[in-house]
Amino acid sequence: MLTDLEVARQAAEAGAAVALRHYAALAELPREVKADGSVVTVADRETEEAVRAVLRAARPDDAILGEEGGATGDGARRWIVDPIDGTASFVSGDDRWLILIALEEAGEITVGVAAIPAMGQVWWATRGGGAFTSDGTGDRPVHVPAGRPDTLKGSTVGVIPAPPNYLESDRLIAAPLVARALETQWELHAALLVADGKMDLALQTRGQLWDFAPTSLIVTEAGGVHGGSDGIRGPRAGATLFARNAELWKAAAAELWGA
Repeated sequence: MLTDLEVARQAAEAGAAVALRHYAALAELPREVKADGSVVTVADRETEEAVRAVLRAARPDDAILGEEGGATGDGARRWIVDPIDGTASFVSGDDRWLILIALEEAGEITVGVAAIPAMGQVWWATRGGGAFTSDGTGDRPVHVPAGRPDTLKGSTVGVIPAPPNYLESDRLIAAPLVARALETQWELHAALLVADGKMDLALQTRGQLWDFAPTSLIVTEAGGVHGGSDGIRGPRAGATLFARNAELWKAAAAELWGA
């Protein structure tokens, strides 16, 4: 029987196959706009259905919450799916979009997978089992570094989302932090760079549960922390701050929210 992590990775692979097919033919892909102003395409919907098909087959008793398909099932365990995280980037040809899959049990995220299909990368974590990444040549553990100063001065911060989805409202949210830390451009999701010790802080200015569920576990299992204006806690809708340790998180949160 497949482990939950194996199921999640298989689901991500199935979704990636669908998403990459659309990514290779962007000129033919119609765009729609949701009520919240975000972009959605048939690629999002078909990718989510491919992910759901794997989850349903392997774990028929589990519930699923997807960005496009909503909530289905009433099992005690719940899979959380963002089929294409960064659709605005996807349709612009930017290769930093992700497929995000997490498993929630008893209110806690226990499995998280973040695939970056256009880069051939996958990142994952299990609760208590550490965080890892692979580019197809082998698995590598990831962890935050020790021994760096816990001060904002000299710390690097990546702000999510990236253009063209970066709005004036995002800039205003991030402004107090980037005034103290060094804002740095990111070649892949900034939270993953925090987990891998290549960035000190990452601020995701907005999002829903599916945007944060996998990356929250990956960063935590790498030794970092995450939370929002209500403190260091599990993933919630709103702005989320990732940091390589709790002291740096608290210093950044104080600038952002007066915490």
